[in-house]
Amino acid sequence: MSNSLLVMKFGGSSMGSAERIKVAARICTEQKALRPTVVVVSAMSKVTDLLLETLRCAESGDSEGVERHVTSLRERHEQTARELLPASVVGSALEKVDGLLREFDRISGGILLLGERPPRSVDEAVAIGERLSAMLLASYLDATGTSARAVNAREVIVTDTCFGNATPLLDPTRERCSQTLGPLLAQNILPVVTGFNGATLDGRATTLGRGGSDFSASILAGALDAGELWIWTDVDGIMSADPRLVQDAVVLPEVSYREAAELAYNGAKVLHPRTLAPLVESSIPVWSKNSFNVDAPGTRIVPSISTPGGARAVTSMANVALVSIEPASAEVNGVAIMARALDALSRVNAEVLALSSSSYRQNFCFLVRKEELATAMTAIESGFALELAHGYLRPIDVDDNVGLLAVVGEGMQGSKGLAGRIFTAISRHEVNIIAIAQGSSELTIAIVVRRDGLERAVQAVHAECHMAG
Repeated sequence: MSNSLLVMKFGGSSMGSAERIKVAARICTEQKALRPTVVVVSAMSKVTDLLLETLRCAESGDSEGVERHVTSLRERHEQTARELLPASVVGSALEKVDGLLREFDRISGGILLLGERPPRSVDEAVAIGERLSAMLLASYLDATGTSARAVNAREVIVTDTCFGNATPLLDPTRERCSQTLGPLLAQNILPVVTGFNGATLDGRATTLGRGGSDFSASILAGALDAGELWIWTDVDGIMSADPRLVQDAVVLPEVSYREAAELAYNGAKVLHPRTLAPLVESSIPVWSKNSFNVDAPGTRIVPSISTPGGARAVTSMANVALVSIEPASAEVNGVAIMARALDALSRVNAEVLALSSSSYRQNFCFLVRKEELATAMTAIESGFALELAHGYLRPIDVDDNVGLLAVVGEGMQGSKGLAGRIFTAISRHEVNIIAIAQGSSELTIAIVVRRDGLERAVQAVHAECHMAG
């Protein structure tokens, strides 16, 4: 594929109404006139959450809840189709909405009968949201003179069998892209591909987990050897801090792949770390842009930046919990305990956001997201049932009154005294530091503080590191 190819992804807010879909379509038409273009779309805002809630109702036997939610989904998409499309094609679009929601009805009906949600069925069901939005955008483009075709990513993205959090298989995906998207591009048809979903080699539906639609777009960009990937969201780009917490936060014109990945991992609403992986080999640049402010330049994400310049951004997460594990005596091998704990967490796909340990007492603590805490604790307690029962380990301590802030910047490496300045700035605001973690790359300093001091700590670090310029 030509490296002039552009892949664009529109998030849920950019697809959230007829008005927003028209803006997305205008951008698509403008870019398609300049070069070959492939588009990836998320479900309309809040639709994925509603689909998942419907499946939860089905699992618990709440048939009225299922019916109520499906009606809500139907009304929203039918109303959007009527507002969006000319009268000549509305009927056809409404039939497609009905057909897709019948598919969802069939799956939720099966879950209602079973009383459980098989992961494979969930993956097939939640992808309906993206299929609906892809159909609406493609129908509007076609009706307004831009040849477009909705494409279910099940036809092009091949994954492993880890339902709910699948990993792409890049060689077969590249082959499918060539077979399915290649002919459309050759005929000057704009493919509108569903984000978030794929299928196993034998055709079973899968989804790509957190950040899945962005990931879909980067998989396609990598498989098609695209020249650029544009991610359209509802913010002007990647910022030096959350503007809700820091008034003078600024848009960063350029960040490296590694900085973007660290910021995302530590709570910033930028590309999920997995998203960047398919782009690295081909060094495909990514733009983070705002579909609500199309004239804003956005942030360019590139393999490396020429002038790193110290700490560049600070991000934070409030919905986290700190888990502490301590051997009851020095005779217990703390390193082995840590290894087993991390193994237990990896088996349930729990992300460890920070890890800190003590050398003498061999105790250690790690930070996880609150939504993963119950799963993580079940895995840990099951893995150490014997040690806990016999008192080899002290009772596991969980502190959910904490927050994480992470200071990120390629230029922090070798910046003498920077860590000391950061810690001093936080302490000046009377915020107590509970734990610190810094990797050998010196790209990120992760700091755990009391939850009520998190915002003050973020503001203190942003000011101390002169991130506003």
